[in-house]
Amino acid sequence: MKRIWLTGGTILTGYMKMDACSLMIEGERIGDVVTDRRFAAKSIGDDDVVVPLHGAYVSPGFIDSHIHGFGGFGVDDCSVESILGMSRALVSHGVTGFCPTVYTGERRTMESSLAACADAMGREEGARILGIHMEGPFISPKRVGAQSADGVAAVDLALMERLWHVAGKKIVTMTVAPELKGMRELALWCMKREITLQAGHTDADYEQMLEGMQAGILHSTHFFNAMSRLHHRNPGAVGTIMIHPEISCEIIADGHHVHPGLIKLLLRDKPVSKVVLVTDALALAGTGKSEGRANGMKISDIDGVFRLEDGTIAGSSLTMLKGIANLTEWGVPLEHAVQMAGSNPARIFGFSRRGLLIPSYQADIAVFDHNFRPLMTFIGGELAFKADEIT
Repeated sequence: MKRIWLTGGTILTGYMKMDACSLMIEGERIGDVVTDRRFAAKSIGDDDVVVPLHGAYVSPGFIDSHIHGFGGFGVDDCSVESILGMSRALVSHGVTGFCPTVYTGERRTMESSLAACADAMGREEGARILGIHMEGPFISPKRVGAQSADGVAAVDLALMERLWHVAGKKIVTMTVAPELKGMRELALWCMKREITLQAGHTDADYEQMLEGMQAGILHSTHFFNAMSRLHHRNPGAVGTIMIHPEISCEIIADGHHVHPGLIKLLLRDKPVSKVVLVTDALALAGTGKSEGRANGMKISDIDGVFRLEDGTIAGSSLTMLKGIANLTEWGVPLEHAVQMAGSNPARIFGFSRRGLLIPSYQADIAVFDHNFRPLMTFIGGELAFKADEIT
C-alpha cells in the first residue's frame, strides 16, 4: 500500500499542537504521527512519497456545518450541479466535509434544494457532503433574519416526515425555535432519527430554552445572531447558552456577525469543545462579486458582509481558513481554532472517525502556511487540492 509522508510540519491534531513532526498517510487512513527525529530513523520504502512541508501547518480537514453556497454555487439553485460545484470550490480552501444548508423558503424550493443535496451525495469531486443542515422551517417569525417569512411554519410532524423523505433521510441537523408549540414532539421524532437540533432563529425566553434542552436541543445556530437577547430579567437564548455549558454553539468569526470581544467573552466561559466555527457563506462568497441574490432576495456586500436591502445581515463571505486566521488574531490559540473547525463538528454531529489527526482516522487533511494560505488538501488519503507553488 502506497504511503505518503508529510514531513517537517507543525501538526495540529485537533486537540494539541506538535512542532517538528511528520504524518504518514496509509491508504484512506492516517497511519502514524511521529517526531521528525523518529521519521529520520525510519526505513522509507521505494514506493513511499515524501513531501517536505518546511514548517507548514497540518490540520484535520475543515468541516463547515452551516453553509448556503460558495464560489458562485448556491444550495438555493436547487441543482445537483451547484451542490457539486460547492464541493469543488470548497476543497481549495481546506474544507473536506460540509453540510449544505437549506433556507426556510417557499415549500417547493425547499424540497427541490433538499432533493438536490441528497442526489449530490456520493458524487463529489471535492469536499464531501456529510449530511444536510435544514435551517427551519420551524422557526420564530419574530427572528426570521434572511430566511423567508413566507416559509416559516408551525411545527407539523407530517411536513417534517415529508421533508425527511424528500431529503433521502440525509438531514443530520436542523435549526428550530424551542418555544414553538409541539416542539417537544418534533424533538423526540428527530432524536429517534439521529437529527441534531440547533436552537436558532428563536425568540425563546430562559424557561423555554431550558425546556428545549430537556428535549435534546443542545446545539445552537450562529450564536448571538437571530435569537432573543440577554436581559437582566430574562437571559433569553443568548444568556441561556452562555450560562449552560451543556449547550454548544456555532460562531461566525468574520468580525461582522459577532464582535471579537464577545467571542473572547464566550470562550472565557464556554468550553472550547462546545464551540463550532462555521461560515454561513452565500453563493457570492469566493467570487469577488458584490451583488447578487440569496434565498430569492437581493443582497449586497457592504464592508465585507452580505446584507439585504433593509440592512439585515444575510450571510458571510468567510472561508473556514479565514475564520481560523481571525480567531488567532483575536487571541485564540491556533490549536483551539482548528479544533472548532474540525474535531468539534465531527463529534457533535457524529461524523465517525473524522476531525482528528490520529492513527486509523480518515485521512482528511488541510495543509496551510503561516499566512493562512491553503497549500494542500487530502480527502480519504487522496490529494484533492495542491497550490500552484507546491511542486
